[in-house]
This record gives sequence, C-alpha cells and structure tokens, in this order.
Amino acid sequence: MKEVIKTDECYRQEEKEARQYFQFLHTQVDNKSYIPKLVEDFQMWKIKHIHHPTFFAYLTPKRKKPNSKEISHYIKWLNYTNKLEDYLDRSISYLYLRDLGKTLDHPQTQSKINQTVSSLKERLLESTKHETDDLFSLEWLIQKAKEENIVLTVDWLWDKLKMVSSNIPEELDAVNAQRKLIKIIAGVLMHTFDEFDENTSQTERTEKLDLAIRLGYCYGLTYPFVDDLLDANLLTEREKENYSRLIRDALLTGTVPPLGNGWRKETLPFMQFIHGELKEAFEFIQSHQTTKKFFEQAFVFFHSQELDRQKELSNAAYTNEELYVPIILKSSSSRLVARSVLQDTDEKFEKLTFLYGIYNQLADDFADMFDDLEMGSVTPYTYFMEHAGVREDLINPFEMYWAVIANLIHHVYHSDDRTREVILNRAINGLKRFKEKHGRQKYDEVMKRFASGFPEFNEVLQKMVEKGDDVDFLDKLLRDGMVEHLKKQSEEKEAFKETIENVKKRVNDVLLIAADEVSMFRNDLVLEAANYSLSSGGKRLRPVIAWFVGVELYGLKEDSLIPLLKSLEYMHTASLVFDDLPSQDNASYRRGRPTVHEMYNEAVAELSGLFLTQKAMEQQTLLNEFDAKTILQMVQYSSQVTASMCKGQVMDLESKGRRLSKEELEMMCFYKTGLGFEAALLMPAILAKADESERQALKTFSRHAGIAFQIKDDLLDYDGESTKLGKAIRIDHDNQSSTFVTALGVDKAKEELWEHYSLALEALKEIPHNVKFLKQMLNYIVNRDR
Repeated sequence: MKEVIKTDECYRQEEKEARQYFQFLHTQVDNKSYIPKLVEDFQMWKIKHIHHPTFFAYLTPKRKKPNSKEISHYIKWLNYTNKLEDYLDRSISYLYLRDLGKTLDHPQTQSKINQTVSSLKERLLESTKHETDDLFSLEWLIQKAKEENIVLTVDWLWDKLKMVSSNIPEELDAVNAQRKLIKIIAGVLMHTFDEFDENTSQTERTEKLDLAIRLGYCYGLTYPFVDDLLDANLLTEREKENYSRLIRDALLTGTVPPLGNGWRKETLPFMQFIHGELKEAFEFIQSHQTTKKFFEQAFVFFHSQELDRQKELSNAAYTNEELYVPIILKSSSSRLVARSVLQDTDEKFEKLTFLYGIYNQLADDFADMFDDLEMGSVTPYTYFMEHAGVREDLINPFEMYWAVIANLIHHVYHSDDRTREVILNRAINGLKRFKEKHGRQKYDEVMKRFASGFPEFNEVLQKMVEKGDDVDFLDKLLRDGMVEHLKKQSEEKEAFKETIENVKKRVNDVLLIAADEVSMFRNDLVLEAANYSLSSGGKRLRPVIAWFVGVELYGLKEDSLIPLLKSLEYMHTASLVFDDLPSQDNASYRRGRPTVHEMYNEAVAELSGLFLTQKAMEQQTLLNEFDAKTILQMVQYSSQVTASMCKGQVMDLESKGRRLSKEELEMMCFYKTGLGFEAALLMPAILAKADESERQALKTFSRHAGIAFQIKDDLLDYDGESTKLGKAIRIDHDNQSSTFVTALGVDKAKEELWEHYSLALEALKEIPHNVKFLKQMLNYIVNRDR
C-alpha cells in the first residue's frame, strides 16, 4: 500500500509534543502551583460577577429571567437588563480564542470582535420582533443566503441535510447528526468570515462562502458517519475493524477503498449510503487541498480517537499518559482540521490551538461524564471514578482542568484581563450548567469526589458558582436552541403529516360519487371513469389546505366543510383529466396508473371531466350551515376561478415549442396552479367572512406558493424519480413544454423557487392569526420529492 502521508512524521511528532505538554501540566497538578494564581484571578473576577443587592434593588420590580431555551425571549431580557452587549462580547471573544486561534489583546482582533458584536446585536434584536425563535428555520436560512448571494449553495446544503436525516440509522439520532453538521459548517464559515474586510468584493465573498459551506459539510460528515457510528452498537466488532481500516487506508493513500464484503444484511444498505456519501466528500476535499496538512491532521485526529475508543473501562492498568495524551491530540487536531480543510495554518495558530484544545475537551468530558460512564467510555473522569480508589497515582482530571486554565491565562495568554474574564466565565458557566442539569445533590457528590483534594480553592470556587452571574454564552444558547428547534421541527413535521393523513382519509372516505338510484344507465361509464380518477390517490393538497384554513385558522366546524373539501378535489381532478388528454399534454400515466383516456377513451375522459366540474358546483350548494348570501359569493368566486384556470391551460398549450419569458411563465403558472391554491385558501375564508385585508394576504400567499409549487414540479419532472412521482419524468422536455427549468435552467429555477418561497412567507405577516400550518404547508411544497 502506497502511503501519501507518513504516519511516523505526522503522528509521532505530534505525540512527542503532547507528552511534553502533559508532563508540564502534570507538574503543575503535583505541586499545586496553579492554585494561588487562580485564587487571585477569582478575587479579581468576582468584582464584576458577584453583586450584593442594595436597599433600592429590593424596591425595584424585576423582570423574571426567561428560560434560555426560549432564545427570542432570552435575548429580549438581556437587552432589557443592559446585559446583551457584554454577553455577546464574551461569547464572540471566546470563539476567537477557541476556534480562530486569536489573542484578545491584539488591536485588530478587538476591532473585529467589536464589529461582530455590533452587527450580531442588531441582527438578534431584529429577529426577536416576530416573537418566534426562527434563528434555525428554513425561512431564516434562505433570508441569510439571499443576503450573501448563496441561495444555490444553501439549496444544495438543505438537500444534503434532508438526505442525511432520512438515511441515517435511527440509533445515531438524526437531530444530533444535523446539529453536529451545522456546527462544523459554522466553524469553517467563521474562518472564512474572519478573512473578509471592506476590500472583499461580493463576488469573492460568494465564492468563498460557497466553498466553505461545501467543505464544512464534507468534513462535518465524519462526526455522525465515523465518530458516532464507531461509538454506537450498530456494527459488530468485526465490522468496526473493517470500517476503521477503510478510513485509515483512505487517509494514508488518498484513495477511498471499495466498501468490500463482510457486512451483515441489515448493515449493508446504510453502510452503502454512508460509504458513497463519504467517498464523494473525501474526493471533494481532496480536490481543494494544496498541501497534505488536512490529511495529516485528519489522521492524527482519527488515530487518537481510535486509541481512546479501544480502551476498556474495566482495564485498571492505563497510565496517566495513555489517558491524557490522546485527548490532547484529538482536541487540538479537531480544530486544526476545521482550519486546514479551508486554508493553510500558521505556526501561531497551530501552537495556540494545541495548547487550548485540552481545556475544551476536559470541560466536555466533565459535562458528559455520566453519559460516558453509562456507555462504558473511557475518559479521564470516568476512569478516575472507576479506579481512583485503588490507583493513588491517577491524576484527578478536575485538578488537571484547573491547571490547564491557570496555564492558559498566565503562560499562554500572559495574564491578559479579557482572556482571564472569558476563560473563567466559561469555566463557571460549565459548572452552573452541570448543577442545573443534574441537581444540587448530584453536583455536591461530584464536587466531593473531585474537589476534596484542594479544599481552600474549592471553597472559593463554590462561592463563585453559587453567587456569580453573567456567565452565559451565546454558543451554548444556540446549541440548546438548535437542538430544541430541530426536535420541535421534527415533532411538528410528524404532527403535520399525521393531520394531513387524517384529513386525506376523511376526504377519501366521502369522495367517491354514488350512482344515481333512479339512473336509467346500466353501465354508467362517465361515473365509473370519474370515480376511477378520484380513486387513484393523490396528495389531496387543496382540500387539506381548505381544512386547515377553515378549521385551524377560522374555527369552522369540520363537518360543515365536507362539501367544500369534496368540491375542491372534484375541480382539481377534472383539471387533471383534461390536462392528460392527447389534445393537451398527452400523458399516459397519472399517479402511477393509466390515465382516464388510456383506461377508457378520449370521449369518456372528456365527459367525466365535465361531470366532475358539475359535481363540484353541486357540492357547493350543499354547504347548508352557511347563509345563502355567503354561499352565492363563494360560488361566484369559484366559477370565476374555474374559468380563469381554463384560460391558463390554453396559455400552456400555446406555449409548446415556444420559449416563454419568466413573466409569462409566472402568469401561466398563476392561472394553472396558483388559482387552485387560492381557491383552497379563499373559499373557506369567504365562508368565515374574513375581512378584505386578510383575503388579499391569502391571495398574495397563494400566488407565490402556487408558483413555488409549479417550479418544484418542473424541477421534479427534470430530475425526480419516476417511482416516487408516479409518472414518467422529462415529459415536459419531450413535449417541448416551456417550464421554469427549460426557460431558466435548473439553477435559476431554484433561485426563483426560493424567491417565491420568501415572498409567500412575507405575505403571511399580514394575517393576524396563527399561520404556522401555512408555513408548514409551504415547507412541504418546497421539500417534497413527488
């Protein structure tokens, strides 16, 4: 096997430096020389963070601190209490220390931090105006993408995140997989944004942000698809060995080996997906590397992880070096990889990252110690808890943690006041979060176990934990918020889908048209053909929308709306029957079955379509629980919509073989598709006697949602899967139909899709009701695969 990188050179040198760093820290722990320094540090720290209330403070009403998981309310509270700027300053400063390898005493760094804080404060306050935590929503993501002209990149990323979520094994937790991917992408983006200045052109920004997102995604895949997979119990030990060997060979040779044999039947499908996606990601990263730095650091990261992963908690013979050296290596190399995937690293960045990494790793291991203990994972904390009683030589990891902090503050960052502030804030914040998560009793037990060896310092420390305030950090807030949002989004999506299925079932149960008891026809082909077209499935999107508007938005009774729901589906199905005819689109299949004219003949198809339109009007006359004037108003509107849709179909037919402009396509789309959505929204709104401003907002929403729907249809016709769509693909191309894809190209069509998505959402702001379901419906439109 030919090696592209030399393991001896890229790992052993790093290991040598890690051993030296460990020995230095070990000495600090042994002689406890770090304690006096930290006590002095906390004496300075507490001046700002421990406040004794004045007499007037008891008389002043206080606004209760909201739960930090409610991001919007929490940001508002911080701003109300004049704490937002300090909060953002320490948060951004911490990211500059941890991720960007900066020193806070440098004037240029401070200037960038100030600029970032000012900009972020403005954006966060703007985001709180809508009373919703939308920082992680698709709406927010598209808005930011439009600002930076990277809509196509975000479209690509969104498809990738959906694909990962739908293909990842359930045991690996799709929510956390998405969170980790987003976190890594954000980390890579930080390095990119740090390069920008006032001289950076928009074109250069767009190109670099595009590359950063794609490289970030490719590198981020290793967290769910390598680390999490190897830590989980999905694979057998033999499969894990095969998989680890495959990854190692790829890093050493620069070529991803085939997946090979030796996989169980239940394992093979998701491993094929993971292997294919990782191979594509590996090759993309490889094509953008000018040095071997990324693969060298990736190997150090992977190998140090492997050394840790192979440890067994029951083995009482591991030395302190065996416990700490791998985590020094993996904690520093993970940051180096995030930088080197995008650009070369300099000596200063490498040094600061190397010394800083173990601080984060020990903090994370402390936070996760009970989860790690339950899983049998070996970390300095779990190993100390398991074996300290019989191993007096074991280093207390909590002492090591504070020795690292003292070293960073005084030796690495030269006692810089701002750095001291940020690092101590972070440390106290970690203890407070642990205490909040596990409760006072559990926290006291842990402190008794880990902090009894240095009682004087522990006494000072616990006072800081008990009384110190203003130590929260934005990245923790965003992490918690992201997890909550992704979970909530998943739950709402499932609830939305369940509601849709329930409404579809309700509609399907009453949709078929019964034979007329006094009919003289023995074989009523028109009725049979109509019911054939109605029974061929379909999304039932229009009656579903009408149900949501009527029941959820305006509080109408479901039973009273049944005739309207049937009417909408009859009208829509009739339009499809006509649309499929040889004289029009000449489609042979619809919803996975032969079209009506193929199943019967053209004449029967035409008559069944006409029959369905009349049955639709008949159903509208059966809305008995509404007054006659309102019904007449709705029937008049419905007739106008039907007539206009016929004109739209003529426009469509006349467009064949002719290239339409975007404006012509949007007009045709409005008449063909948008009006159908509008009817589903407006007809229940008319029944509910909604005022004119709300009706206009619903019309605007339907116009843009309808266009977005049609563009998605065009994109699916171009590159969708016929088995999912239930019809042949490229039919528009074969018919020389003018579509958004044929007229604009795939990329421009996608940009238009997201433009109309944004405009549809903007229209909803004019409706003074809970429009969450309309947002979900819009997301369903743009995210569907059929």
